Amino acid sequence: MNNPQSESDAFRAVFLEYYPGVRRKLIAMVKDEATAEDLAQEVFLRLYRNPPDDPRVIGAWLHRVLTRIAYDHTDHLVRQRKLQEKQQQYFDRERSGENGEDALVRSEERQQVTELLEELPERDRQVLMLRYSGYSYAEIAEEIAVNPPRVGSLLSRAVDKLRRRAENKPNGLEW
Repeated sequence: MNNPQSESDAFRAVFLEYYPGVRRKLIAMVKDEATAEDLAQEVFLRLYRNPPDDPRVIGAWLHRVLTRIAYDHTDHLVRQRKLQEKQQQYFDRERSGENGEDALVRSEERQQVTELLEELPERDRQVLMLRYSGYSYAEIAEEIAVNPPRVGSLLSRAVDKLRRRAENKPNGLEW
């Protein structure tokens, strides 16, 4: 039977030995000390939850995990920046060159689309919102926890449902 105290002591020893190096490598990768410390905690949380079978490979295991976590963090930041840029471009287009009547029509159309979206099932609404917010199929698949090849058919069905609802509404949107 495993002794919880000895496991805790062993983890503490590994943490004290490897934490400074893990933290230093993460700072070099993400260029932000506070973020690096948060990511280092994630690395050691993963070690605690799912340690390697062979204690002799802990150093390599930690390096592999910290690298993956740093890359995932960087990818997340890139996706966020791209989404913000797309949103800014959208808002810039909204503000430029639109007279009062065009703005009113656009506002009414946006309200109708919002009402139609609210009538859709949650998953359909979510997949449409993600796609039209600039997410890629892979990002959508990750967000809604499905296999990436399914995203296209989910989007197609959601658009069809939205289109049918719009066509059945009096004074509905034209597709």
